[in-house]
Amino acid sequence: MGLDDFINFLQYEKRLSSYTVVAYRIDLNQFCSFAEDMVDSFDWREVDSFLVREWVVYLMGKGMAPRTVHRKISALKSMYRFFLVNEYVEKDPTSLVVLPKIRKKLPFFVRIREMDNLLDHDWFSSDFSGLRDRAILHVFYGTGMRLSELVGLQIQNIDLSQKKMKVLGKGNKERIIPFNDELCHVVSSYLEARKSVFGDLEGVLFLTDKGEQVYHKFVYRVVKRYLAKVSTVSKKSPHVLRHSYATHMMNSGADLRAIQELLGHASLASTEVYTHTTFEKLRKVYKQAHTRG
Repeated sequence: MGLDDFINFLQYEKRLSSYTVVAYRIDLNQFCSFAEDMVDSFDWREVDSFLVREWVVYLMGKGMAPRTVHRKISALKSMYRFFLVNEYVEKDPTSLVVLPKIRKKLPFFVRIREMDNLLDHDWFSSDFSGLRDRAILHVFYGTGMRLSELVGLQIQNIDLSQKKMKVLGKGNKERIIPFNDELCHVVSSYLEARKSVFGDLEGVLFLTDKGEQVYHKFVYRVVKRYLAKVSTVSKKSPHVLRHSYATHMMNSGADLRAIQELLGHASLASTEVYTHTTFEKLRKVYKQAHTRG
C-alpha cells in the first residue's frame, strides 16, 4: 500500500475533482522527495512526527505562505488517516505537528450599488453573446454558485416554473438553490436566444459563440470584463460574485445556516467568514457615529 492507493481512493471512492486529486499528488510527492533526501531508506510506515516537523520548517524557510503549508500538511494528514483505517500504519505521525497560524482574510466582495449598476444598466448587447454574458453574471450573483457548478449546470436541472436550480457541488453533492423572478426572466431570455441560434435546449446551460460548453477561463474572462466596468475591487472573479452574494445576504439579515446550505458549505466554519465581514461593517459605523469613536 502507498501513495497510488490513496490517490485511487480519492479519485474513485471519494470522487474528488481531477484538480483536487492532482493537487494532492503534487503535495505528497513533494513530501516524498523531501523525506528521501533526509533518510537513508524512505518508507511511509517509518515516517515520524520529527520528519513532518522538519518538512514544515523547510517549507516555511522557503518563504511559503502559512495557508499553503497548511494545505500540504492537510494532504499528508488525510493520507495517514487512510493508512490507519486500512491498518497499514499503527500511528499518525502528523497528529502532534503544530502548524503556523493563518491570518484570516476577509473575502473580497462588490458593493451593492456596484452590483445594481452592473445588472440594471445596459452593459450587455441584445445578441446571443450579450444575453449569455448577462445570464452568467445574474446566475452567479443570484445563486452564489461556484465557477465549476455554473460551467456544469444542466438545462434539465433548472425549473423556471418553481424558480429553483439543482446544482452538483463538491464531492458530487446535490443541492437545490431558489432564485427570484428577475433571474428567471434573464435565463428565459438567454434560452430563447440559444434556441434560435443552436436549435436545441439540451445539455449544459451555457455555450460559447461556437456552441461548445463554456470553460473556466472563458467564464472568468466574462466576469472580469464586466466587473471592471463598475468596480475597483482588486479581485474580479466568479468567486468574488459568490462572496458578494453571501455578504449581501448576511448584511440583510439572512440566517448563517441558511447561507451555509445555499453555498453548499460542508462546515459552518467556512460560512462564518461572512460574519467577520458584517462585523467590519459594524466597526466602521461605530467609528463614524460614536462621539468617541
